[in-house]
Amino acid sequence: MLQTYKVDLGGKVAVVTGGGGVLCAEIARALAHCGARVAILDLKQEAAEAVAAQIRTAGFEAIGLAANVLDRASLEGAAAEVEKQLGPCDLLINGAGGNHPKGTTSRETFSPADLQETDPDVTTFFTLDPEGMRFVFDLNFLGTLLPSQVFARQMVGREGCGILNISSMNAFRPLTKIPAYSAAKAAVSNFTQWLAVHLAPAGIRVNAIAPGFFVTHQNHALLFSPTGEPTARAGKILRNTPMNRFGEASELTGTLLWLASTEASGFVTGVVVPVDGGFSAYSGV
Repeated sequence: MLQTYKVDLGGKVAVVTGGGGVLCAEIARALAHCGARVAILDLKQEAAEAVAAQIRTAGFEAIGLAANVLDRASLEGAAAEVEKQLGPCDLLINGAGGNHPKGTTSRETFSPADLQETDPDVTTFFTLDPEGMRFVFDLNFLGTLLPSQVFARQMVGREGCGILNISSMNAFRPLTKIPAYSAAKAAVSNFTQWLAVHLAPAGIRVNAIAPGFFVTHQNHALLFSPTGEPTARAGKILRNTPMNRFGEASELTGTLLWLASTEASGFVTGVVVPVDGGFSAYSGV
């Protein structure tokens, strides 16, 4: 029998890490518009509160809290505040993450000159900084693991709870120049599957979205010149995206709400859903 439904998250408490960023702010707004009480967590209190204030102005319930996803004590403090102000967490969105120049090579592929490179401003595979690599991996992977540990405690024993991780196209097809970020997002995808199996007896569903290419504050300078023209790297991305454009932040919300809704996806766990304009399907030929 065909049934239609409207995503109703009334009575649910959603926590969004990295909620001050472009994509996760849109996610937070979508959850609030479907009735969830939303806690926006961000390393910067002012960024979290700015998004929460927008949501409240629109007539919905939200709070903004400072939290470091790499610091368990910080997360536990935020979790206690969420429970005090909104109630226990029903839905966790692990959106915090990002890249760092010290986990990035200067060239896309190997050159014999790499073996003799002495310019401190040029990073080759051979001179990648282990600390930079570790920072990127920790931010994306441990920044998913630790919030899951803290907030899943509030979910145990309650129905309709879930965790939604933010992976990346880099997990499917690693991009040149960014080995740390690509490896870390592959770990997030793998961890999503592992955690889905592990928490299934607790009734907690765990899934992930793998965005393709969206313009954010972090990547804008890599994709566009100061005059607004697409860079050479942006051109490569678009040529390999069959829809030939970057995604809009709002285009993540349909998949998000499907996975957030027990009514819509109650038998779905352990999946990583690409939202990529066809990038993962295209061989380049």
